[in-house]
Amino acid sequence: MTDSAPTAPFTARQVLLKQRPHGYPDATTWSVVTTEIPAPGDGEFVVRVSHLSLDPAMRGWLNDFSSYIPPVEIGAVMRAGATGTVVASAHPSYAVGDTVSGAFGVTEYALSDGRGVTHIDLETCGAPTWLGALGMPGMTAYFGLKDVGTVQPGDTVLVSGAAGAVGSVVGQIAKAMGCTVIGIAGGPDKCVWLTEIGFDAVIDYKAEKVLSRIREVAPKGVDVFFDNVGGEILDAGLANLRRGARVVLCGAISSYNETSLPPGPRRYLSLLVYRATMAGFVVFDYEDRYPEAVEAISRWIGDGTVVARETVLHGGVDAFGETLLGLFSGVNTGKLVLALDEHAPSAG
Repeated sequence: MTDSAPTAPFTARQVLLKQRPHGYPDATTWSVVTTEIPAPGDGEFVVRVSHLSLDPAMRGWLNDFSSYIPPVEIGAVMRAGATGTVVASAHPSYAVGDTVSGAFGVTEYALSDGRGVTHIDLETCGAPTWLGALGMPGMTAYFGLKDVGTVQPGDTVLVSGAAGAVGSVVGQIAKAMGCTVIGIAGGPDKCVWLTEIGFDAVIDYKAEKVLSRIREVAPKGVDVFFDNVGGEILDAGLANLRRGARVVLCGAISSYNETSLPPGPRRYLSLLVYRATMAGFVVFDYEDRYPEAVEAISRWIGDGTVVARETVLHGGVDAFGETLLGLFSGVNTGKLVLALDEHAPSAG
């Protein structure tokens, strides 16, 4: 149905990129402004944003260099995935009251023409899960493991950043496919949780020697190494490959805030010795197949095979910068989400 558009604009607070950070983003990186979101024209609708996705990739979007997606422009609304409710519509496919997800940005209201927007069912899962296991992290886990890692039943799968939004889903999908799964995470609470959701072994990188521990728990080597961390963790995984192993490069959160290029992998010749491959990928390349992954992961959540976990903080849009930094200090277990609360200036 098409709803008549309101005549008055919406007032929204937004977070803009004020200047590019050198190292960790701080208060000087952002500006918070109040602006008017116009009433929708023909083929448009307005969304009231309820939840914002916090992703490590956001740090890369702030850098002004060529990548898989253009950087956020100075003065632009910070790019972010989000969920929300349609509050005004002149679009035939989006009615007032529909719940949706899309790249609406760090804003209280967003005007959209529907490109990149999907309907979501909050009776199936809550909004935070649609940003996590059923959102970009879940899509990343599914296609990275199955298509890039070509995982097979019986494989030994090593996952770094295992307690994060992507890694936790990778491990659970691998278990569902009959694999032995080893996770690398930081701190006893995260390690215990990963064991509770089915990981066969978990290595605490803050308290254990990762390279030797991998060798202890996977004495025959690793068939698939799904790396979200880079740096020394990547080297430790490369040192413990099995012949024909597949290394999936998903991210390198250990170096995103470095002010100079970190050293490259020191153990890359393991790829030669073990006749292994190492490949990077970008989840957006699989966009036309997202429904396949959503259907599979929804089914696994429904039958308990996959546990979707989110760390939900509450605040206004001006809590975004502080919440983003939490990704790099490990505040989250599972997916990190900011729930936008009216008149709430800080996260907590």
